Amino acid sequence: MSKTVGIIAGTGFYDIPGLIDKEWKEVNTAYGTAKVMTGNWNGIPVVFLTRHGAKHSIPPHMINFRANIRALKDSGVSKVVAISVVGGVDTTLKPGDLTLIDDFVDFTSGREHTFFDGTGPEGVQHVDVTYPYDRKIQAALRESAAKQGISLREKGIYAGFNGPRFETPAEIRFAALAGATVVGMTGCPEVVLAREAGIPYATIALIVNPAAGLSEKEITVEDINAALDLGREKTLSIIAGALQTLSN
Repeated sequence: MSKTVGIIAGTGFYDIPGLIDKEWKEVNTAYGTAKVMTGNWNGIPVVFLTRHGAKHSIPPHMINFRANIRALKDSGVSKVVAISVVGGVDTTLKPGDLTLIDDFVDFTSGREHTFFDGTGPEGVQHVDVTYPYDRKIQAALRESAAKQGISLREKGIYAGFNGPRFETPAEIRFAALAGATVVGMTGCPEVVLAREAGIPYATIALIVNPAAGLSEKEITVEDINAALDLGREKTLSIIAGALQTLSN
């Protein structure tokens, strides 16, 4: 079995400090081309993919999720850890906090959200998503965080919206009624495509702002960047500490 670990990241994560022997590659798939960076991180082969491109040039609703997941599959990754930068719907989650995601609610529309649309050789298939996020990967991340004394909340529920605009207060209230604890723009359909492709996948979410209507302030890029600075190193440290386990 391949020991290569896939890392998918979003806003604010355009490189991995400590990744050596870096090489950008374009991977051609039946769904389009995806650009990935290969390298070694703490002695473990890694394939890194930044959803928005190296210069944040791709908006959430135009990400080619199918090409991205297929490219990771074709690159031989055995597991994927995704980093999602999110707003907090649960008011106890503060900017800079981290949470594991256990479930999701998909409010996106117009996205190519399945490999099994009836046009391919697999035909139409119905994939179980009772446990959309891999529990073994979650356990490795949990253990790494505990060893480093980094707080990592659990039982996160992700609400996916299209973007690139932020959600309205009414949309956040609606998501909260569905049980969502965080809200983002890129976790769906990525998690389902990983499941369809047979790649174990888990998400660690970094909260960068209270969701709309939960603070008197409007959401600003400046506040998001400040929260990214609080949480970026912690996020990468947890993943780095779990790599050896994830590669086995």
